[in-house]
Amino acid sequence: MFKLNQAVTPTQITHAHRLWLYALVGLILLFLIIPCLIVIPMSFSASQYLEFPPREWSLRWYEAYLGSPEWMMATWVTVKVAVISTCIATVLGTLAAYGLSQVRGGAAKLVNSLMMLPMLVPIILVAVGVFFVYSRTGLNNSITGLVLAHSVLAIPFVLIAVGNGLQGYDMNQEMAARSLGASRPWAFLTVTLPQLRLSICSGALFAFIASFDEVVIALFIVGGESSTLPRRMFANIRDQIDPTVAAVSTLMIVLSILLLVAMQYIKRLERRQQH
Repeated sequence: MFKLNQAVTPTQITHAHRLWLYALVGLILLFLIIPCLIVIPMSFSASQYLEFPPREWSLRWYEAYLGSPEWMMATWVTVKVAVISTCIATVLGTLAAYGLSQVRGGAAKLVNSLMMLPMLVPIILVAVGVFFVYSRTGLNNSITGLVLAHSVLAIPFVLIAVGNGLQGYDMNQEMAARSLGASRPWAFLTVTLPQLRLSICSGALFAFIASFDEVVIALFIVGGESSTLPRRMFANIRDQIDPTVAAVSTLMIVLSILLLVAMQYIKRLERRQQH
């Protein structure tokens, strides 16, 4: 039970001493959540324009989204690219994390740093670099190019998640399997991989979100029938600003919440497994 005079640290700091911190965190969360709380009712407006609060309620903009070939095409492209990118990033990120866990020294640290660069470098710089490379290879305005770019962005998330899982894994189990005659790939697939499944699932969810929500690279390299949902939303806001974008935003908020709940559930299972 939450008590203000209850100590929360070894130095006997109580909840009462931290009220200012709780209030500050609450204000920050409120500042971040308010835009979402405004978008949701706006998506149910019957008006032809974005308005808050809505004067009349309607599902017309959800019907407009579901009945629009352009929006449906963008949704299909986004889901397809996100799923393929997630599969590629999960496989490569898992193998990279396993390989780096077996190597020590400066070379491993260098490789790890290079693989983390897509997360550290500003996304606009990555987009510019991808655009110029693709302009020479003919991958601009293609699903293949978008999948490759999103896979590069997603690999660091898988690398971190699986790497954390490997830190708590006893590699002697794999060594025992190999000592009994199993090859290294077979020992990895049958002994190590099943015990990393929760970390892999967590990394895959992060990779999916990284691809699904990405808009900057999509603005540079795709358009027309290859446009993703975030890119089409950006174009909608720039060109016409109808409430369809609020309906799409609401659906994406719901999807993000569901993925967040799934990640928390996986983390809870992972903690139970470690104990």
